[in-house]
Amino acid sequence: MTAPELRAQSFEIAWKYLDLSGLLTGEHTESARFILNRIDRMMLRGERRRLLLSNAAIDAYRLRPALVTLNA
Repeated sequence: MTAPELRAQSFEIAWKYLDLSGLLTGEHTESARFILNRIDRMMLRGERRRLLLSNAAIDAYRLRPALVTLNA
């Protein structure tokens, strides 16, 4: 499997899980960027296990700090 295929499959697994569980919040573009960033960083360190990549992205997304907007 090529790196782009691995990246795409890992993203798809994470995205489907988060979407079906109702955990996707906010702008989908930003959510996708966050998930891909996590997958990319792990792949740069040599990780090639698809489920580990997707599960780590899910966990990171679930634990990310919530963005708070203050209206002044």
